[in-house]
Formats: sequence, C-alpha cells, structure tokens
Amino acid sequence: MMHTVQPFRTGIPGIEAFSLASTRQFPRHSHDQFGIGLILSGAHRSWSGFGWVDARAGDIIMVNPGEMHDGSSPDSNGRRWQMIYFAPEVISELLDGDVDVSATVLLPQIRDSRQAIHFSRLFGALTEHCPDPGHSEECLLHTVVHAFRHHSTQRSWKQVIPPSIDKVKRQIDLSPELPHPLQEMATLANTSRFQFLRAFAYATGATPHAYILQQRVRLARRLIASGKELVQVSYEAGFADQSHMTRVFVRQLGVTPSRYRAAVCTNRSHAISFKTRFGQ
Repeated sequence: MMHTVQPFRTGIPGIEAFSLASTRQFPRHSHDQFGIGLILSGAHRSWSGFGWVDARAGDIIMVNPGEMHDGSSPDSNGRRWQMIYFAPEVISELLDGDVDVSATVLLPQIRDSRQAIHFSRLFGALTEHCPDPGHSEECLLHTVVHAFRHHSTQRSWKQVIPPSIDKVKRQIDLSPELPHPLQEMATLANTSRFQFLRAFAYATGATPHAYILQQRVRLARRLIASGKELVQVSYEAGFADQSHMTRVFVRQLGVTPSRYRAAVCTNRSHAISFKTRFGQ
C-alpha cells in the first residue's frame, strides 16, 4: 500500500497545506475548514454533499466546513494530490464581505485551468522554504476570490436532519469528549437502538460511533493547534490514550498528530492582513 502525507508549515494562522500520495481509502469525515485541492496524477473518487465525485489529474476538488466526505482511489495505482485548508474566518476576511460565507458552498469538483494555476502558485508560495508574505497574500486572494466567484453556489448541500436526530447530534457536537452510550442516544431520540443507528447514519452519512470519533479528531486538531501536549490533547478530546488518538487521527487524516502539530504550531503572532482587493 502506498501512503505518504507531507504537512507543511504555512506560517499563516488558519491555513494548512498538505501534499499526499496514497492508495488508501479515507472513511467519511468532515473538516472545520474550507478545502481546495488539485489532483496531480491518478484518479480520486469521493462522496460529497452533492453526491459522488470522480476527479482526475488536473481537476480541482473542494470541500466545505462540516461537509461529510470520504476518498478512495478507483484502482491500485493510487493518486497524488495537494490540499489547502482555510479557516472560515480567513475566507471571510479575504472576501471582505463580498460573499456571505455562512450561506455559500464550494462545488466539489471542477475543471478550470485558471483555478488550477492560481492554486499551484498559492501552494508553492505557502510551502517554499522562505515564503514571501506579500506574494503569499496575492496568491491567496487570487485563489479564494476566483473559487468563490466562479465555483460556489447558494444551494445548500445539507440534508434536513430530523429534530430527534439533530438533538443527539448537537449534544455530541457540544461535548464530543464525553461518553455517548448508544442506549442513551437512542433514548434521547425517543427510538430503539437499531432504529436510531439507521436514522442517524441516514441523516448524517456516518454511524454514531464514527461521528463521535470524527468530532473528537476535530477537537484534537483545535487543541493541538493551541499548543497543548499530545498526551493532554488525547485526554481532553476523549480518547482512551495517546495511541488511540494516533490511530484514529491517521485513519481520518492520513497524518500522525505529532506531524500535524509540527506543521500547525508555528509562530502565531505572524498574521497576514488581507485588505488588498483584486478584481477577478
């Protein structure tokens, strides 16, 4: 099995960059951020809020905060791709009020050579050894503005979740680190355990257990980015121990918590101002 993930220090809070080469299948999960990526070689098949997506070399793939998705290679050759994740507040500042980020979703897959050029320039600017803040800022604006102006929609990809299931989901979201026994969740949803399992998976795209682990990984990412030690993170995020956190982290994101920490725990006093405007 081929699987290589390289996280990069971007030097910009709220922006993460990864280079990946893998035959691995990623389970369904979601991110807190917007994601924009470029398939370099091979093919990539994934589920998204819009349905199934089949991307090939040269295609741009995109994901929205909270959007359930997975990823696999349709053959044994695997695929290579690059991803950049943007915190929603970074996107809001870049767009400077032109777009209501909370009501806008990026399309899951596009074929746009101009967007691919913008992305490649941005990825290069963010991952070079001694990045130039001014150049990175311009590349950020070009990439994000073009994506949101030309490849986004107001149509919601979110499925309407029944109130009984949403009640359980919100409880998990508020405290993923706590135990959530199946019987207690079913009781809260006022249904049997088996009916709850089916209803939750249908509404969210993941089983309750998988969703809880996903939310714990998201919490762990935030705690790691805040500078906490990994042992403490594993405890505060609800994992049995650090090795348990590592196994789940790698299964969902393809990278260990320690390598993730090395990439995101940079000097957070450095922040780019995104006040320049471009007219793409």
